[in-house]
Amino acid sequence: MADIYSIISSNYAAVGNMTNYSKTPYVPVDAPSYQGTWTGNYANNDKFTIQISNVIGFRAKVRYQSGSTVKYQDVLIKDNSFKFGDSKFTLTRAGVAQIKTVMTNAATGAQSLETAYANQS
Repeated sequence: MADIYSIISSNYAAVGNMTNYSKTPYVPVDAPSYQGTWTGNYANNDKFTIQISNVIGFRAKVRYQSGSTVKYQDVLIKDNSFKFGDSKFTLTRAGVAQIKTVMTNAATGAQSLETAYANQS
């Protein structure tokens, strides 16, 4: 039994040293820069809409819609970006954001990373 604990302990220590955490703290963001409706198209011309509301400090509420897919999530904004579902939103400049989404092909199960840009309206 002691062998199992020593293996778990050594692997825990090894994996813990490999993680790379951001050292920047969460800080309040400029709410108008994020808040509102963002629209864009993926490379396959699928349209998406991201609605960001209730931006207070570094917290916000997000609603994502692409086709029949709708997701709601509370997010934390750090380093001009946040993650929601299978996507990451990064504010690149005023009124423009980069959206990276992992898409899964329903027929094959293959996954791909799609990058698109959204404009704030």
